[in-house]
Amino acid sequence: MLIQVELARILIQETDDTHIVELREKDGERVMPITIGFYEAAAIERRLLGHLPPRPLTHELMSDIIAKLGAEIEKIVISDLQEHTFFAKIVLKHEDLVYEIDSRPSDAIALGVASEVPIFVAEQVLEDVSKPFES
Repeated sequence: MLIQVELARILIQETDDTHIVELREKDGERVMPITIGFYEAAAIERRLLGHLPPRPLTHELMSDIIAKLGAEIEKIVISDLQEHTFFAKIVLKHEDLVYEIDSRPSDAIALGVASEVPIFVAEQVLEDVSKPFES
């Protein structure tokens, strides 16, 4: 079963290489942290603040390519957790076909935020790593 989540916050630490995205259960109280790279964190933050770069960065480029090919991003799914590594899929739809593209969660989330598509987490993954939301 998939649980819809939304981006709760981004923690960018300028003195450390550990940056965290927290995903919050949309109709619940669980929150799930994912450690991501600086560039992905910065791309997500820029998009959320509405600061679009003058030239497309990787996630905007991917979004434009997908659209120009006549496909659309249907959803992002954080699908698995193995040995402290999260796995994600970008689900694309083109006409009647659905494609699941393997992705790092950070790239998938950045692309999802850029494309304004829903993000889901597999129930077992959320159960394994979630904690109660603290505002």
